[in-house]
Amino acid sequence: MRTRTVAFTLASLLLPAAASAAEAPDVLDQILRGRPELATVLQQAERHRLQILYTQIDRDAANKPTFRSYGYRLDDPRYFYPASTVKLPAAVLALEKLHDLKVPGLTRDTPLRIEAGTPRQTAVDRDESKADGLPTIAHFVKKIFLVSDNDAFNRLFEFLGQRGLNERLWELGHQDARILRRLEAGMDDAENRVTNPFVFFQGPKEIHRQPLARNDAEWTIDRPDVRQGRGYIKDGALVEQPMDFSRSNFLSLKTLQDVLKAVVFPEAMPQEKRLRLSEDDRRFLLRAMSTLPRESTEPAYPNRDEFPDAYVKYFLYAGSKQPIPANIRIYNKVGQAYGYLLDDAYVVDFDNGVEFLLTAVLQVNDDQVYNDDKYEYDTVGFPFLAQLGRAVYEHELKRPRPRRPDLSHLR
Repeated sequence: MRTRTVAFTLASLLLPAAASAAEAPDVLDQILRGRPELATVLQQAERHRLQILYTQIDRDAANKPTFRSYGYRLDDPRYFYPASTVKLPAAVLALEKLHDLKVPGLTRDTPLRIEAGTPRQTAVDRDESKADGLPTIAHFVKKIFLVSDNDAFNRLFEFLGQRGLNERLWELGHQDARILRRLEAGMDDAENRVTNPFVFFQGPKEIHRQPLARNDAEWTIDRPDVRQGRGYIKDGALVEQPMDFSRSNFLSLKTLQDVLKAVVFPEAMPQEKRLRLSEDDRRFLLRAMSTLPRESTEPAYPNRDEFPDAYVKYFLYAGSKQPIPANIRIYNKVGQAYGYLLDDAYVVDFDNGVEFLLTAVLQVNDDQVYNDDKYEYDTVGFPFLAQLGRAVYEHELKRPRPRRPDLSHLR
């Protein structure tokens, strides 16, 4: 088995006085090679478009974190579809936008109405998954993390606007980011550049109105292999040509992990990468990211067969119907579409003092036909991500740390 490892220290990028890596630069390679259950995918890593980013976290006497990151095939420049992981920056930046607006009475819990500004847009004035039926930004965020709700993402995409969402990501240093379309909304490129009007209310009083937004710039994704496969299904028929993702969405693994890190470790980010979030909004995000479907009462997901603990927790537990142990908490966002599987996670074990960041993507689409619903999620993808998470977690259990982390702030 040949693997190619790219090792670098994010601490040197994020913290001026960071310590150098204490382990061999091929630590991730060693973890992967030590797990025969991973070998089938690793031996075909290029075909699976596999990439992994693993970050160790150590704490000093003041509980301040430093990071050492190890990458597997992160130098692969080919396009991959980020699927629902684009919902993470949308949720984060929607809360940031509310903070920036500084409208008296406007919060994540302020009721809203979404209007249809064009014939193809859809309006929203009710949310039946909420007890009072009133849509809010907070409720959209919850649904994004609890069950990866596509409509909830589309509404945050509309609140941010295509231009606003992307330009803020670029401002934060994520130049590779492109979030250009809604999910499963059936809209073309021009329609995705136009986003709905919003109205926010305090009781019967309108306190903020956001007009329809239009992005006149026509952005595309310029990466190798952005046109993929031998065909795709459209209107029930096979179109025998590659599927074009050039006007879709893209986020690199590093961008995904950096956005997550900016929420979990705001004090560790350089000033230019810090989010403009209140501490209350940041803690709300952490709760939303880590809450399991059975723990939520609003929205409620009482069917544990349909929504088990691992429904959107792929590392360690993908495919399991068993409850996740109480000492384990996973703050994450997953993605699943077109044969691609992703997880972007901060994993914590309170009992054993373990914490780490892990982000990965792979594709399981043997026939290289898109939209045919013939993907090897259950037989290849989910088992690999669960086993990868366990391999890194078990390494972390044994890894010497200078100090046990104080994780009480997360409880």
